Amino acid sequence: MSNAAVTGKRPSTLRGASLPKWSPWAIAAGSVALAVVIGVLGGLGSKVQWGLIAALLFVLGTYALAAKVEGRRQAKDRVATSLVWVCFLIAVVPLASLIWETVKRGVKVFDVYFLTHSMGVVADTETGGGIYHAIIGTLEQVGIATLIAVPIGVLTAIYLVEYGRGKLAKAVTFFVDVMTGIPSIVAGLFVLSFWILILDMGYSGFAGSLALSILMMPVVVRSTEEMLKLVPNELREASLALGIPKWRTILKVVLPTSIGGITTGVMLAVARITGETAPVLLLVWGTNFINTNPFSDPQASLPLYIYQQYTNSAGSGAAYDRAWAAALALIAFVMILNLAARGIARWKAPKTGR
Repeated sequence: MSNAAVTGKRPSTLRGASLPKWSPWAIAAGSVALAVVIGVLGGLGSKVQWGLIAALLFVLGTYALAAKVEGRRQAKDRVATSLVWVCFLIAVVPLASLIWETVKRGVKVFDVYFLTHSMGVVADTETGGGIYHAIIGTLEQVGIATLIAVPIGVLTAIYLVEYGRGKLAKAVTFFVDVMTGIPSIVAGLFVLSFWILILDMGYSGFAGSLALSILMMPVVVRSTEEMLKLVPNELREASLALGIPKWRTILKVVLPTSIGGITTGVMLAVARITGETAPVLLLVWGTNFINTNPFSDPQASLPLYIYQQYTNSAGSGAAYDRAWAAALALIAFVMILNLAARGIARWKAPKTGR
């Protein structure tokens, strides 16, 4: 027989009262309803104001209810959790709104014809035309920039992690940090002054690729450097203990172990430069015709196409529709790159098991 049965007292517990699991949803629903009432009575026509009022009421209501039931200490913890969720929603709502607006406006002309035809002889104010020439230009420019930036970035990261010592390594690290914060227009102006004005090479897709590679290199260096640092030193030591040279250890042990993270960093860097407009506007110059040669004459690209259609439309609805459809294609392209990066990272991740 238990002591509680002998003494006739209820068993004590160390756990105090707590709110039910559905309480955050109930508080959120009540906050939204009260915010709507306040917005209507106060004459607030903006849904953004209603949302901010609801967020404030949600945090205050969570603290008041939790402090009464669970105590102030647990109430502070719940308020911190509520603030995290509110900040998350504040960050997600504009992104979701942007995607929804782009999809809603872009699907009007987004079809196979739009993807397989160029502007050609179609005027900006006329219907028809497509982004085929811009897709070719974007793929070539980003591809060339990747071929330039990835080898240099990966080799630089290998030097900094595996060999870098002394003043040279510090100088390289410093310049990589500086390049990370360089505005895209500065990279474009540098290539414009050197490649086009001094060397007189002319506007081309390759000139745009040079500027894009400058923007891409520091991202590749930083991501690769962090992935190489995650490789356990025991793997390096075991390889070196077998008498294998250091360069072969890096090639056969270090890089294969971190290839998933390196690939993810490269893909994210590619996604970052895909939407750059300023360097392309300065160096590629743009054209409405198909140009498959990135080393000669102006070339189109998706960001530049969007800018030109929006600014040169002269109030034409057709040009606006093409700009939104091109923006939708650009978002889809970047999303595919990010999904590919995640897939490659998961595929190349080190296998764990017992």
